Amino acid sequence: MKPLEWDRQSLSQKLLIYGRTRRPILEQGAVFSDGTSRYRIPSEPEPKESVTIRLRTKKDNVDDAYLICGETRIKMLLESSDHLFDYYQGILLLQDEHVTYYFELHAGLLTCFYNRQGIMKEPNDYFHFRIAPGFKTPDWAKGAVFYQIFVDRFYNGDPSNDVVDGEYYYVGGLSRKITDWYAYPGADSVRDFYGGDLQGIIDKLDYIQGLGVDVIYLNPVFVSPSNHKYDTQDYDYVDPHYGRIVKDGGEVLGEENAVNEEARKYIQRTANKENLEASNALFVTLIEKVHERGMRLILDGVFNHCGSFNKWLDREKLYKNQEDYEAGAFETIESPYQTFFHFQKEDGWPDNGNYDGWWGYETLPKLNYEGSTKLYEYIMTIAKKWVSPPFNADGWRLDVAADLGYTKEFNHQFWRDFRQAVKSANKDAIILAEHYEDARDWLIGDQWDTIMNYDAFMEPVTWFLTGLEKHSDEYKEDLLNNHCAFFDGMTHHMQSFLIGSLLTSMNELSNHDHSRFLTRTNHQVGRTGTHGPEKAAEGINKGIMKEAVVIQMTWPGAPTIYYGDEVGVCGWTDPDNRRTYPWGKEDLELLQFHKDIIGIHKSYSALKTGSLKYLYGEHGIIGYGRFDDQARIAVAVNNNDQSRTIDMPVWQIGVEDGATMEQILLTTETDHSTKSVSYVVKHGSIQLALTAFSAIIVSESKKTS
Repeated sequence: MKPLEWDRQSLSQKLLIYGRTRRPILEQGAVFSDGTSRYRIPSEPEPKESVTIRLRTKKDNVDDAYLICGETRIKMLLESSDHLFDYYQGILLLQDEHVTYYFELHAGLLTCFYNRQGIMKEPNDYFHFRIAPGFKTPDWAKGAVFYQIFVDRFYNGDPSNDVVDGEYYYVGGLSRKITDWYAYPGADSVRDFYGGDLQGIIDKLDYIQGLGVDVIYLNPVFVSPSNHKYDTQDYDYVDPHYGRIVKDGGEVLGEENAVNEEARKYIQRTANKENLEASNALFVTLIEKVHERGMRLILDGVFNHCGSFNKWLDREKLYKNQEDYEAGAFETIESPYQTFFHFQKEDGWPDNGNYDGWWGYETLPKLNYEGSTKLYEYIMTIAKKWVSPPFNADGWRLDVAADLGYTKEFNHQFWRDFRQAVKSANKDAIILAEHYEDARDWLIGDQWDTIMNYDAFMEPVTWFLTGLEKHSDEYKEDLLNNHCAFFDGMTHHMQSFLIGSLLTSMNELSNHDHSRFLTRTNHQVGRTGTHGPEKAAEGINKGIMKEAVVIQMTWPGAPTIYYGDEVGVCGWTDPDNRRTYPWGKEDLELLQFHKDIIGIHKSYSALKTGSLKYLYGEHGIIGYGRFDDQARIAVAVNNNDQSRTIDMPVWQIGVEDGATMEQILLTTETDHSTKSVSYVVKHGSIQLALTAFSAIIVSESKKTS
């Protein structure tokens, strides 16, 4: 069992390190630099600013070090030394444009290079360190603990605003009020409502704050006929079923559109201005109460498409003949919103049944920004409105953001303008996008702040610990416990991030689109429609779940808990992943574990903004360190079904021989412990005994908060 970097060396790499005599020349485990504030000062610099770049090497191990930036080659000066390392520094004077840099090292006859990929014989420019002058992500979001709430399924605080049976006819069926809070979502349940609302979140703020949450992320809350609300009906208002209903009534739709006599009483509630204003007022109350507790709240923005109920299209004629609403584009070619959508035209008249829908869904009409300056400007006002007084939301999560528009060039320009609009209204608001695959083109400092981190967190963690992809749709034996694939995947995909984007990235294990992580621990491919909801909880392994949360709370980024994960909620992918929070039926050990590890995460700045270094890897085991000037923390995870003992080379994160590291958390299949256990560093390492499906966190540090 060897430290990762030695375990994976090729013959050429070994010759590079040892030379022909097999005598060590360069200690590659000592070489380190990154974009954090210890190695780049300042970490997120402004244009025209001088930046100090630092490089760490083993003490008395390197003859010369050079900082390479484009055609510029700067000899670095030996700034300082300690018992283990030498620290070199060089100065870059930035202009407005982006820069990349890497290092050249000389040790005896050896010349090698270092960037984010590590030590190499020839530099791969894809992995060079990057700076975008003037780009800065909100400090409050760096390492913040997010809590995602699918509102309809969290808590029903106001039964008077519940959707009633038959209130909507949508996607081929009638809306239903689900009276059994603990009932499983059906395979076709987009019209089923459990009654969760904003008042329910207000009622449970003590719980959320007690968990240790810094930021609440709400799935969409704007007016919509579905329970997921990714089909916006009106961007200006919170849905009264989440807010307040102060007035029922309305028979404007006429006999042909009323589902039944009871439904006629309710069908206009989401278009009534009194209800809409009251709902917005409740949202203001929620934000105020969140902010009073020192927490923040971000909204879900769905701007690629809207819903067929939307007041601009009004396919269902909900707004027809109502005061204060103009005719929808589906109703007449004279509608002021006709250009908001792309209709297939015949003889100058739209075929109203044939407009562009996202992925072809007629209930999700794609917004035609290229064809409408008015629409473009309107959405920019929405972008500003909700992060401005009186609402004061703390940012946006952007749904399917890369899909917006009809060309990639237009998409990028839209998000540049969106960023300018949001930041002009609230400079500390975060812009966080949903994106699959490489987001590098959007993360260059002028568009998104960061992303939901699938490629550089959810997927590598899921493959390594469970062998499943994030929907539980595919199992790959060769990726289960594959430490090389884990570290290689992380290294490759983290390179898409500037340092500020990485530290604020939304690191999730589960969310509303994918299976619950606890269900993935059963290693079973399946969905609720084929296996049934009960099977989602069969064969699960809480030890693996706790391993995943340990990684989540100790990896660079903003750890994000999907409501209910902290108390053992299971579920296949959408819609089974949208089960209700099980009030009164929580897994209390798992809940306490989350409280304990969130407390650990928040107690050490090294876990929020510190450096990351890989320390160890073998089949089913990964080890890594997080460190800054205040703390040196080592994490080890054993995902094997048998015990293992490993030697963790903690000298690589700056822990000296004779020092003591204290265990601050140990997890097992059945339990977890915060009992302190001491480990004395010998020959640069500590020896850790890991039981099956366990994780351990040890620290040489002082708490910073």
